[in-house]
Amino acid sequence: MKKTVKPSGLRVLLYLVLVGILLYVVVYMPTPYMVYQPGSAEEIRPMISVEKGDPAEEGTFMLTTVSASYANTALLIMAAFNSNAEVVQKEEKLGNQSKEEYAATQVYYMNSSQSLAMEAAYHAAGIDYRIIPAYMFVISVPRDSANKEFFHPGDKLLSVDGNPASDNAKLAELMSAKKVGDVVEVKLERGGKPVTEQVHLVAIKDDKTGSERPGLGVIIATMQKIEPDNPDDRITFTDTKIGGPSAGLMFTMEIYNQLTPGDLSKGYRVAGTGTIDKEGTVGPIGGVKHKIVAAHREGAELFFVPRKNYDEAKAKADRIGTAMKLVPVDKLQDAVDYMNNLPPKG
Repeated sequence: MKKTVKPSGLRVLLYLVLVGILLYVVVYMPTPYMVYQPGSAEEIRPMISVEKGDPAEEGTFMLTTVSASYANTALLIMAAFNSNAEVVQKEEKLGNQSKEEYAATQVYYMNSSQSLAMEAAYHAAGIDYRIIPAYMFVISVPRDSANKEFFHPGDKLLSVDGNPASDNAKLAELMSAKKVGDVVEVKLERGGKPVTEQVHLVAIKDDKTGSERPGLGVIIATMQKIEPDNPDDRITFTDTKIGGPSAGLMFTMEIYNQLTPGDLSKGYRVAGTGTIDKEGTVGPIGGVKHKIVAAHREGAELFFVPRKNYDEAKAKADRIGTAMKLVPVDKLQDAVDYMNNLPPKG
């Protein structure tokens, strides 16, 4: 009869420690890398509405995204076996920004993209509009700022000493009556909740003149609203939870379709990417090869691509064998003309 030997408590403890170390290394240990992969191709119609816009849309316009993940060891191993994954240095994408500052920057870019899309669509549709400052947005909090404990990237700045601070000009006017060292009451919105802070003003040096003025010690940008002269043309965006500037062209296509009579989609599933400016110029973007895959997976039949990104997009499209047609564009009008010349899908 054999005698069963039970593992000693020391061996069990050693086993648990080794498992814990392995789990930390594979799952929790940070790495200096990010992994980029195909994201999604999302229908824009649910994201945008025009007050009394034309509802006709048998097809759909889609924006495309790239999935960006801060890589742990497990993700890096999986990426090595994924032909659609791209591993990049965090520093290459973030620069000197923290994760929070990078996220706030992407929110700012998306807001700007939406504003420019509205301007481009109004311009193309011949609709008069005006630009109104909405609020100020904290993009970055320098690590050496004396006020870094009071602000977070992504905060909305609502008022200073009870006075609305809707844009840089208004904030500069409020600061002109103050001096360095004064304490001001700052009202913020953080994660949808109100926050009030008592903040000492710090010296801000003008890079051009070398002079100093009082300020909050953070980097702030103005978020703006685009208001049409006719309220029937007012555009509303839902919260997309998507960052970056590259949805500009496709936002504009959807808005233009709702502002003008008829169905610009002609019944097709239309994806694309590209920045936009108020004159309708389409600019190049990053990650186009991932967006091609995302659009293909969602059954897109057409893909509008900035001309400067066309070669990279075409190479990826050929590699995955998609039947999706790539259409290079330089301007919004190129895309509109292409859709207008298409026969309606049978």
